[in-house]
Amino acid sequence: MTLAQDLSVGIERLGLVVTSGEQKKLLDYLALLHKWNKVYNLTAIRQQEQMVSNHLLDSLAVLPYLWPARWLDVGCGAGLPGAVLAIMRPEWSFTLLDSNSKKTSFVQQATIELGLNNVEVYCGRVEEFEANEKYDGIISRAFSEAADFVFSTRHLLQKGGGWAAMKGSPEQELLRLPNDIRVERNFTLQIPKLEAARCLVVMREN
Repeated sequence: MTLAQDLSVGIERLGLVVTSGEQKKLLDYLALLHKWNKVYNLTAIRQQEQMVSNHLLDSLAVLPYLWPARWLDVGCGAGLPGAVLAIMRPEWSFTLLDSNSKKTSFVQQATIELGLNNVEVYCGRVEEFEANEKYDGIISRAFSEAADFVFSTRHLLQKGGGWAAMKGSPEQELLRLPNDIRVERNFTLQIPKLEAARCLVVMREN
């Protein structure tokens, strides 16, 4: 199967509606990631076929569980899931933050080449990051343990907003959350061609 077929079949299995234009943009992003990865070592995954499931479909799977408006992707790495979500939700705004300048340089270039006007990219530590306006949602993909994720980003969350943590099997770490944080939902995700356990944990302040 071609990469385009792989992506299309995966999207169908996720039960998502993605236009042909959006699918093309996702594949363009993947091509940029694959190209830059050879020099900058942005991801341990080298094969584009594997990138479709591990990166694109993994990021797309959380879409149905997110809410509109302003999002911060903490520890965005090569732009996952933030760049993928920005392609899919042009009416939302996304700030992508990472302390690795090679990765943010790539993300900056990718957003320019893909014409993602709803994305801002910053290089720095989240603990020191200040936003002009707080965020409705803060998402991370394997950034840190849930309690650390909440603690380090709390100053950036809008009142009534929530955290969305992409995880493997987080049961033990969720027991270590502060008492004033509740797990609102823990969604099990089935990612096509990905054997590992995946879930999205949505957390809010009590």
